[in-house]
Amino acid sequence: MKMVNAAPRASILIESMRDIGYTLETALADVVDNSITAGAKTITMVADTNNPEPYLSIVDDGSGMDVDELLDAMRLGSRSPLDKRDSGDLGRFGLGMKTASFSQCRRLTVVSRKNGKTACARWDLDNVEKADDWLVELPSDATEILCADMLGQNGTLILWEKLDRLADRSSTDDGNRHLVRRIDEAIEHLELVFHRFLSGERGIKRVTMLLNGRRLEPFDPFHTAHPATITGPVEVIRLNGQEITVQTFTLPHHKKASLPDWEKYAGRAGYLKNQGFYVYRGRRLIIHGTWFGLARQMELTKLARVRIDMPNGLDADWKIDVKKASAHPPRQVRDRLRRIIETIGATSRRVYTARGRKLISDSRLPVWLRIQDKNEISYRVNPDHPVLVDFMSRLTAEMKHDFLKILEMTGAAIPVDALFADISSQPEKIAGSAMSSVAQEHVVAATFRHLSQSGLNNEDIIEMLRVTEPFRSSWEQTQQIIQTIIQEGSADA
Repeated sequence: MKMVNAAPRASILIESMRDIGYTLETALADVVDNSITAGAKTITMVADTNNPEPYLSIVDDGSGMDVDELLDAMRLGSRSPLDKRDSGDLGRFGLGMKTASFSQCRRLTVVSRKNGKTACARWDLDNVEKADDWLVELPSDATEILCADMLGQNGTLILWEKLDRLADRSSTDDGNRHLVRRIDEAIEHLELVFHRFLSGERGIKRVTMLLNGRRLEPFDPFHTAHPATITGPVEVIRLNGQEITVQTFTLPHHKKASLPDWEKYAGRAGYLKNQGFYVYRGRRLIIHGTWFGLARQMELTKLARVRIDMPNGLDADWKIDVKKASAHPPRQVRDRLRRIIETIGATSRRVYTARGRKLISDSRLPVWLRIQDKNEISYRVNPDHPVLVDFMSRLTAEMKHDFLKILEMTGAAIPVDALFADISSQPEKIAGSAMSSVAQEHVVAATFRHLSQSGLNNEDIIEMLRVTEPFRSSWEQTQQIIQTIIQEGSADA
């Protein structure tokens, strides 16, 4: 049997590799992975967006590489994904640094220093295209390379130039603003993806990251510092002799969170899109905001988030991709996750609907009745509410009949679609109409009188009104009205 060499053409393949699907966010994260794996304590990023030829550099103080190690690292596919890696190794295919960099720039320069000795190598895609060969440059003088002076005794510099995918070389104002915006978005991504390293979580060393002198702050998507966050127990799933841990979180209802916190933890995509599983590999976030097709993203589960921690030894089982931005749980894990969804979904629904359920719990006071008939849920005005009973007692039989028709029309005309849209997009801004002082006095007096006539004592009536709308929202004024009613009643007696 005859065999021939069918090696790919360098000029074509290297251009094709630029379109694997990296974004600036995932490309930067891939480079940071290497720095963390090298033991870096500080990672400093410099983005020069005002330069006619803008550049972006990442400098770390990790272990660094000698000449041989650097040349191996510059090779495409420098390590097999089948190799066993250390538990703290965030690498995967031996492609990340190169493919991530090529996706954003045409010139990648790496300067590395180990024990004071400097090594330097460069990929320039224009030269590869011209020679149609896998040629890596070895600059003779690393001191002339931008940001090389930031290196210490040990560490590595990654320099991106010719940012053809990021910057307009004409350097127009619009192009500059676009580049600045993209970098800001990428930084937000890093604050989320590496939040456990930035905060120095137990078991891992804290890593400091800076961009143009600004320190990155960890963004914990589970809001674990808030006392109203509901944290579930840690569950362990064993697969192929390794452990996957799962923990559920239900974020605070917007009534228990400050407005800045509510908006912050919604994220750019909002609570609805950010609910679901958050998968970590070596405590580095891989994918988030998905139920893996095991459930739908619904309004009533939008506060539910589930942290999954997997070891890098299960990469093949989870189908981790080159960009480390995609994952698919194996069948054995999916079965367990499906049961976990049922639990976390119920918790989130309880948190989100607690206010409505409390109002419904006492059948004597709700203004609105929730009616479930087969698979449909509807709401109608409660004709037995004390205020309405008091009013209808003064109507003729014919007028009472007409008034009940008006109530029926009111229930049928609830703008369900508009309410759902508003609550989904900005629940913190939804509120009932305010009552005038005259209306409030009438409603409190009518309700208090009706409940008193039914045999309840003053203490029980006060407690019922305190937890029921519309009295709860204006409790201070309601209390004053009740005090007046009680005092007048005592005087009459």
